Amino acid sequence: MSLALVLKENRDRIIHQWTSRLHSKASERYGKRPIQELFTLTSEATDANYLALVHNDFSKIDNFIEKITRLRLGEGFTLSEVQKAFDVYRSILVPILLARLREKELHNAFSQMNYCLGYTITKFSDYFQSLHEKQIKEYAENLEEEVEKRTKELVESEAKYRLLVEEINDGFFINKNGLIVFANRAFCDMHGYALSEIMGRSYKDFIAPESLKEVAKIYKRRMKGELTEQLYFYYRRHKSGKRFPTENKVKLMLYQGELIGAGICRDITERLEMERRIYESENLAHIGQLTASLAHELRNPLSSIKMSIQMLLQTIDFQGSNRRTMEISANEISRLERILTEMLDFARPLKINMEWVSLAEVITSSIDVLDARIKEKSLVIKKKLKDCPAQILIDREKIEQAMINILLNSLEVLHDGGFILVFTKKISNWKPEIVVEITDNGPGVNDGDIDYIFDPFFSKKKKGTGLGLSNVKKIVQSHGGRVGAENKKRSFCLWFTLPIKETQ
Repeated sequence: MSLALVLKENRDRIIHQWTSRLHSKASERYGKRPIQELFTLTSEATDANYLALVHNDFSKIDNFIEKITRLRLGEGFTLSEVQKAFDVYRSILVPILLARLREKELHNAFSQMNYCLGYTITKFSDYFQSLHEKQIKEYAENLEEEVEKRTKELVESEAKYRLLVEEINDGFFINKNGLIVFANRAFCDMHGYALSEIMGRSYKDFIAPESLKEVAKIYKRRMKGELTEQLYFYYRRHKSGKRFPTENKVKLMLYQGELIGAGICRDITERLEMERRIYESENLAHIGQLTASLAHELRNPLSSIKMSIQMLLQTIDFQGSNRRTMEISANEISRLERILTEMLDFARPLKINMEWVSLAEVITSSIDVLDARIKEKSLVIKKKLKDCPAQILIDREKIEQAMINILLNSLEVLHDGGFILVFTKKISNWKPEIVVEITDNGPGVNDGDIDYIFDPFFSKKKKGTGLGLSNVKKIVQSHGGRVGAENKKRSFCLWFTLPIKETQ
């Protein structure tokens, strides 16, 4: 089936899903927009994407970007809100393509889709930013003219200017002789300080150490007149000590006879994360195709070899080390088959069958499956299932699989007599969740590796594939949850969350 046919057959489905998600899940601002408005815009965007994906015609996308930029900027939407709205199209289209296209067609479709979305988001971001900066620039120029007049209109214009600057979503500041002499609310929020804590401080206090040398060099060149305006990337320093990726654009201006730098800084954490996700999805698509092909090619020969060894063990009376050698070979082939199964699980699109079940029963059942191995190593395993909801909407089989993978991770590293604690608790941030923690007194993970243990094929074990915890992450995220790990004082903890929804 061609990409064009898939898009035509699923046009109405894509439009309705896109409209529904924007209205119910995208953001509070989207939730307040009329449903008919969102339906009209998603219909227009879907048809524009069709022309780009099938005919490589981006003219309608260009027109739509200009229209939606002016519309959303006028309504007070942030850059990231509209970027996410574009990205919803990909999250809807991916499962449709996976279900309807063959491998070669799927690869071409993913490449075209990622190029199309990358083009759309990049062009939209640039256009949105240029309009935004144009507003600030016009006000800055007007301010300089009004300062020279020193009239009553100066006060009124400055008041209007300050109101505009306070309402924009990006940080605005004025740097005079290396000191911050003005900052808007967004700038204060971005750095975690009150305005009184910012005024009069050196700009260097708000730059992360790794970016300080380069930013200071740019500042010196600007003050020498070598740079009048420049957009650059750096890490800003938050009051908490954390660092965040930021874009800064500063223009040198003459104010009351002195040179000042008027700047706009923008947090780009979400944009970089979106770029990372797009890049990761491309890589995972390629890896998935490769692993699926490899697993299918190897499974049949391995099964034949295993069956042959089993027949030889039954028909020939091997003695001593010869029999042991044959048994080891059979066991190793079984291990290879398990690895292939993990690879197929990783490559195969995940299908979730949600049902109302008891999470406590799912956890207990997962432990019971491994009971023999737990007893074999004389392990102590305890459960503290606090705040466990009586019924939770999950895929029982998939969550059991995730629990077993995590428990196996502990079983493999624990010595005889080791300890495992399974603990649950309810948390409420912006949505209620149940947290499941599996803690063991094993050796833990090197601090440098802990951020990568859920990545595909990452493993420090001699016989590990690095797919067990990756499949855990895949399962949990498909339920709308999160995963994580941490080294504690004398233990190691793997955890995941599941959203708690109202019962049926």
